Amino acid sequence: MGHRLSKITTRTGDKGETGLGDGSRVAKDSARIVALGDVDELNSMLGLLLAEPLPQDVRDALVAVQHDLFDLGGEIAVPGHTSLTQRQIQRLEDQLERWNRDLPALKEFILPGGARAAALAHLARTLCRRAERSLVALASAGGERVSDSARIYLNRLSDLLFVLGRVLNRAAGGSDVLWQQGKNR
Repeated sequence: MGHRLSKITTRTGDKGETGLGDGSRVAKDSARIVALGDVDELNSMLGLLLAEPLPQDVRDALVAVQHDLFDLGGEIAVPGHTSLTQRQIQRLEDQLERWNRDLPALKEFILPGGARAAALAHLARTLCRRAERSLVALASAGGERVSDSARIYLNRLSDLLFVLGRVLNRAAGGSDVLWQQGKNR
């Protein structure tokens, strides 16, 4: 990390621009800054989820993800830089397999909800999907380069957060909230 912030109020963004990690300046509504903001929002949501009582393996996995999301933020903030690796993706896939192993097979769609921690995991999943869409939009905006690892990581993470919602409902003594088609007709 090149520069540490010792002064938070710099006034350099007062005209609607912000600085990237390579020193260049871009509009605060650019696709790159939108993607960076969506990843930051996801990381903050995980911080909120971590404020809940959680099983230790869940806590450990989410803290690791928070560090990965900072790596991803660095990747987005420095055009052409790649931080995420196949190893980080594999860690998500391995965790996904462990958590999903003991869950009953899904025969119905489930609604986001149940225990508070599970509902927060589902909210984090939706924020992850938005961050993923923003990253894809960045790649589409003027041919900006986005690493395959970044896209794959967010895709796997959203799967992991879905399964985590199910795991957390069971840890709280509940089960999935099943969608009932046409329930209110």
